[in-house]
Amino acid sequence: MRRNDLDICADILTVARTGAKKTHIVYRANLNFKLVRKYLRRLIENGLLLPSSEKKFYTTTDEGIDFLEQYRKLNGPLMKKVGMGHNIWRQ
Repeated sequence: MRRNDLDICADILTVARTGAKKTHIVYRANLNFKLVRKYLRRLIENGLLLPSSEKKFYTTTDEGIDFLEQYRKLNGPLMKKVGMGHNIWRQ
């Protein structure tokens, strides 16, 4: 099943909860570097992700955590009904 933009954003924010380098985000969110750049920019512009001064380390903001909570509230019951779930959330 293909992930949509919200799924990808949620995966990135989940990986970056405690802080993560771009390479770590690429591998944990199962994306390539080109896509990660696109999504990192979008998440930063919307205040959901905070880059370090060198832009090598990213941390999910409080707004990003709120986004994840709302995303999980909406998707959790649906995923259980269809027998699917994000493996990344279990880690």
